[in-house]
Amino acid sequence: MTATTWTRTVSMAFVLVLALATTAHAQAPAPDSPWRIEVGVGWDNGLSGNINSSAIGEINNQVAVITDNSYEDVYGTGLHLRFGGAYALTRATEVIGTFTFQSLDADQVTPMGDIGVSNLYGQYTDYQTFALDVGLRRYADLSTTVRAYGEGTIGVGFIDKTDVTLVAPAMNLTQDANDFYDQTAAFAFGGNVGLLFETGGRFGVFGQVGLRWMSGMTQIDDLAATGLDDINDKSSRWTLPFLTGVRVRF
Repeated sequence: MTATTWTRTVSMAFVLVLALATTAHAQAPAPDSPWRIEVGVGWDNGLSGNINSSAIGEINNQVAVITDNSYEDVYGTGLHLRFGGAYALTRATEVIGTFTFQSLDADQVTPMGDIGVSNLYGQYTDYQTFALDVGLRRYADLSTTVRAYGEGTIGVGFIDKTDVTLVAPAMNLTQDANDFYDQTAAFAFGGNVGLLFETGGRFGVFGQVGLRWMSGMTQIDDLAATGLDDINDKSSRWTLPFLTGVRVRF
């Protein structure tokens, strides 16, 4: 996705969210105390997406074979922290704005391929993103204290640069691919469903699960002219975040 296409997509989606919010606001008056803040913490479970693709090439004049590795292979399950606020247009409709922080520790990839007569191992740096999302949330009352909700969000995520070190012990070889992915501003969208338990007064406790897509990172071709320069071309990912948290109404 080019920068121009990405900008147009985000702009159109943001206008759509504002249009939906304006329509909902016109249908019914906003309740008293419309402002809310919320904080949630949970897990970021990878569903699909590869941190690197497969390829055959050369490193130091030795034939190298790289196998594809998913985010789940390298990072497993990581921290998902979300905090932000909401403005109630009606009792059933809110406009939301949230900051999302994701952090995943890298495990050693053993092995991630072969080079010559040696296994090839890889050590990635940790994966971290900080994103700003906006969206619309709708509620349905299940009881006097329990409310179900669904929400859709769009936003932009800032992903830290990612390095990888390739090691072939049998050949006493170490190959650094610094800035394997450069620091990236990526497009994100997602949807969540959850339950809100209102404990009385201004406070509530929620739990939610959803789907989130993040576009790929910007690749750096430190492996150019090796035949391996395509292994970082496709890095978008789907995740299944699960969160619990608290919210406060002003």
